[in-house]
Amino acid sequence: MANENEPRPAETTTLSKSERAYAFIKERIENGSYSPGFRLVLGQIAKQLDVSVVPVREAVRRLEAEGAVTFERNVGAQVAMVDEREYFYTMETLSLVEGKATALSAPFVSSLDLVEARDINAEMTACLEHFDPHRFTELNLEFHAVIFEHCPNPHILDLVHRGWNRLALLRDSTFSFVPGRARESVEEHERLLQLIESGAAPLEIELAARAHRTGTLDALLNHQANQGR
Repeated sequence: MANENEPRPAETTTLSKSERAYAFIKERIENGSYSPGFRLVLGQIAKQLDVSVVPVREAVRRLEAEGAVTFERNVGAQVAMVDEREYFYTMETLSLVEGKATALSAPFVSSLDLVEARDINAEMTACLEHFDPHRFTELNLEFHAVIFEHCPNPHILDLVHRGWNRLALLRDSTFSFVPGRARESVEEHERLLQLIESGAAPLEIELAARAHRTGTLDALLNHQANQGR
């Protein structure tokens, strides 16, 4: 009979390298350190854990099987989007209420507001050279807040705020998945500002703001359709 005081084999009391890598990555996905769209660079993670790339790759494959990670050719492994259906519904709703809020806000947007919005958009343009999707998303909210916060209808404005808050919970940045959409976005921002500046009809501003929002959603849907081929 085996002596109960004898030490057990090491493999039964310690995590394997692959299991360590799995736990390391999963914890960071769950606590938000690795947000949706975050690119998992296997070599960097391996260096952090002081292991080879092999166990990290095994961990990523396991997380991919669980749906926590996606893999795309020429891009690599990324943290998967969260609750895609809710994201789509939120974007569709936000396109409606934000479009209306922007149109109602337009008469109250001052020349100083336009200067501020253009400064933010210029910073977004600068982000394109060394693209940081998360910073770009932060600036995107700052830009839109300048042109919708003057909305005189508090109920519509509350719905806009709720939509943006829900987006932040569902996913940090769409632009992680469709970075090419970012350049189109800053160009559309300037067109929106020109409409507001020129005193365009409210419906024209509303439709432009709505199309701007749905354009991002369409880009993501096309991206996913191409992935599924």
